[in-house]
Amino acid sequence: MTGVVAPVDVLAQLVRQLAQSQWARPGAIAASQHRQLRRLARHCAAHSVQFAQRLASAGLTADDLEGTAGFARLPVLTRRDLQSAPEHVHCRAVPPGHDRVGDARTSGSTGEPVIVRRTAMTTLFWHAMVMRELEWHARDLTGRLCTVRPDAGSRSVRPSWGNPADLFAATGPRLVVPVTTDAAQLAEWLADFKASLLVIYPNTLDALTVFCRRGGITLPDLRQILTMSETLSPRIRAAAAATFNAAVADCYSSEEVGHLALQCPVSGLYHVMAEKLLVEVLADDGSPCSAGEIGRVVVTDLHNFATPVIRYAIGDFAEVAAPCPCGRGLPTWRRIVGRERNLVVMPDGTRHWPITGFPRCRDVAPVVQYQLIQYDRDSIEARLVVERPLSRLEEERLCALFHNAIGHPFAMRFAYVQGRIPPGPSGKYEEFVCALPGDWPTLSASSRQHTDSRTSPRSA
Repeated sequence: MTGVVAPVDVLAQLVRQLAQSQWARPGAIAASQHRQLRRLARHCAAHSVQFAQRLASAGLTADDLEGTAGFARLPVLTRRDLQSAPEHVHCRAVPPGHDRVGDARTSGSTGEPVIVRRTAMTTLFWHAMVMRELEWHARDLTGRLCTVRPDAGSRSVRPSWGNPADLFAATGPRLVVPVTTDAAQLAEWLADFKASLLVIYPNTLDALTVFCRRGGITLPDLRQILTMSETLSPRIRAAAAATFNAAVADCYSSEEVGHLALQCPVSGLYHVMAEKLLVEVLADDGSPCSAGEIGRVVVTDLHNFATPVIRYAIGDFAEVAAPCPCGRGLPTWRRIVGRERNLVVMPDGTRHWPITGFPRCRDVAPVVQYQLIQYDRDSIEARLVVERPLSRLEEERLCALFHNAIGHPFAMRFAYVQGRIPPGPSGKYEEFVCALPGDWPTLSASSRQHTDSRTSPRSA
């Protein structure tokens, strides 16, 4: 919660507008999005070489994007496209009031760097969405906040939560902790600081939960937990809520576009931040997914006039939900399923989601942490942190467990890691990573439809 923001009265006005716009009808929200999209497209067509070429190659004009049919004809922007020559990608100028341009750099989980330019306007919306999350979940701004961050070099205590929260109220102090902190040290610091709100990555939360549960450690001051940056599984959510007697909510965001979706305080479903972003969930054929279907997340930042982030395939998959019972008109998702690189590629080229988060690992072997890496279509490497060397029988039982979760008897090889499996370039830890090079065929039908049992049991 840091960075330069607009004057507090401008931010406060936008926060008030968002409090009203969230209740608009879905049709009215969509119409407003496309009007803003036309203004954005006109600017980008005049100032971005790459975007002008994208329009021309599709036989479109900027005004065509105000209609859904024309918008759907615009080719999807890939991560590689954003990595093209900056002088072609970024806009040569921004409108008055949007200046104060800076770079946001992200490698995501892939290690492939992308630079998106932020403006005063994108920062304004970023902070407004932070305030929306704080309001939706009734965060106590006078409480003691702990944030576990990948960009923190060391532990530090700061006098306030930082922008934008302390523009609206006198906040409590903030403890900043590196994401590389081990669970024992994190638990000790949280207890000493008496944190009431914890902002943390899901898998770091999982490690903390397991450590505290096994050690009988309680954090009685902790009342709320906010997860971000990784997929929050139902298992991790339930275990943390029970262990700490705390409310757990999730935020879906990215460095490229900021907050994409927040969990509804009423239903627990995810609401897309539609006033800032036009977000599509698309099937393999490019058509929009219906409720209950899983598709590729494609995002348009409606207020970034410095970098045309328009129909950008961000690399994630989500499941669409029916309208939320809370009454908000914002688009609704049931869950963020995961990243494209977390799909297992079967020998026939089809892909599906492996069932990760294996709570049964410790039933068969003293596994502290694991990670599965797929380097080819025939084999999987299991990286393990263990309490002691495993026997041949324990490896065979783990192999059977992994086969059942993945849905195919891949050749398994074990690699043992001392201490902790390191996170990726962005500080994120992933349970399953597909490291196959190149493009892959389409997502299997079973993975596009929601099901609690994606694979049938197989033996080792």
